[in-house]
Amino acid sequence: MKVYFAHGKESGPWGSKIARLAELATAQGYAVESIDYRGMDDPDQRVELLVSLLQKETGKVLLVGSSMGGYVALVTAQKLASERPTSAKQASEPVTVAGVFLLAPALYIPGYQVQDYQPNYPPNYQPNGQPNSQRQYAPVAVVHGWSDDIIPAAHSIRFAEQHNCSLHLIPGDHRLNSSMHLVEPLFSQFMRLASESAEDA
Repeated sequence: MKVYFAHGKESGPWGSKIARLAELATAQGYAVESIDYRGMDDPDQRVELLVSLLQKETGKVLLVGSSMGGYVALVTAQKLASERPTSAKQASEPVTVAGVFLLAPALYIPGYQVQDYQPNYPPNYQPNGQPNSQRQYAPVAVVHGWSDDIIPAAHSIRFAEQHNCSLHLIPGDHRLNSSMHLVEPLFSQFMRLASESAEDA
């Protein structure tokens, strides 16, 4: 399985946060890739770039996104899930997103193209009492700092409440650099969960 990182609007592909998480992924035997989105301020252009790259992949991938990169990772997973072939004749082994790990994700931001996020749920799961027959392709976990003054933690709380995703609210600001000692074990745990989910799929 390969781990793809999507950095935030003002950061770069190998900032300290991504570098530390990539080191953890490498230690667990995963290949890592961090796309350079610098100079591309439109989040939906970033989504299209990542989708186009992943369409060339096969097997399982794990998407990790920070801030704007969180939006990019989540929307990319949605697009790939909606485009998956329904017949084995169409593709022998299309890429499958095995998990999405979001750090202070930029969700529900005015001007971003996608505002209705639809993670894929297991059969017979009923969010808010409504039947949903979609298959779950990607477990989603969200980490957000209580002191985030750029993207309020309320955005992640709203998303997690609507979609029953794992949510970890921790001390820290938007960058979470001072809270990496809390983020790292959460990421390691999530990689194990995503790997187990991928094996069961």
